[in-house]
Amino acid sequence: MRAYGIAAVIAAIAQSASAHYIWTTLTYPGGSSTAAIRQPLNNSPVELAQINSNDIRCNVNPTAATTTVSVAAGSTVGFILDNTLYHLGPSAIYLGKAPSTAASWDGSGANWFKIAEWGAVFSPSFTFVDYNWSTLNVTIPKATPSGEYLLRVEAIGLHVVGAPQWYISCAQIAITGGGSGAPAKVSIPGYETATDPGLTLSIYYPIPTNYTVPGPAVWKG
Repeated sequence: MRAYGIAAVIAAIAQSASAHYIWTTLTYPGGSSTAAIRQPLNNSPVELAQINSNDIRCNVNPTAATTTVSVAAGSTVGFILDNTLYHLGPSAIYLGKAPSTAASWDGSGANWFKIAEWGAVFSPSFTFVDYNWSTLNVTIPKATPSGEYLLRVEAIGLHVVGAPQWYISCAQIAITGGGSGAPAKVSIPGYETATDPGLTLSIYYPIPTNYTVPGPAVWKG
């Protein structure tokens, strides 16, 4: 391994104990809310061993949200982090259609679809496009059917090779003025596998020349 790779690994290990974070806040047109988020208990990540557990869905035993925010299809929503994304890795935002109310749904079943992702770039050098960001925003596709949803954000830290870390939060929203779109849906857990190349690669050496964000394709409506 070249000196660059060794130094990067050492730096990543040193950061791994301190560079944890939580998606604390939902943003929407005209406001923001922490009450709509099922708040994680702490800033510890979900680990690879939990990829097939319900912990990968909305984090480990998050506290209950106390409100559900109404947003119109076609509007922009987002999440605010309590830090910056300084673990290299991809991010994504999913919608999960609640069978009834978002507040009463645990997220089970094949009801989830991805509406945004942020992957890697390779010029002028390899990095991830969300590196050092503190917010992620997405426009809800206008074709999204009306109803109540869980809006789920994940950032995957790839700084420890072979041990990806998920930073996850779920918000409760009610989409109004929606359409008749029919996105293909997945279950969480089940949407990603432990052997996915986007989770197992080394981001240090050899330097990647291509990258696919784990999970299903983005549905644009």
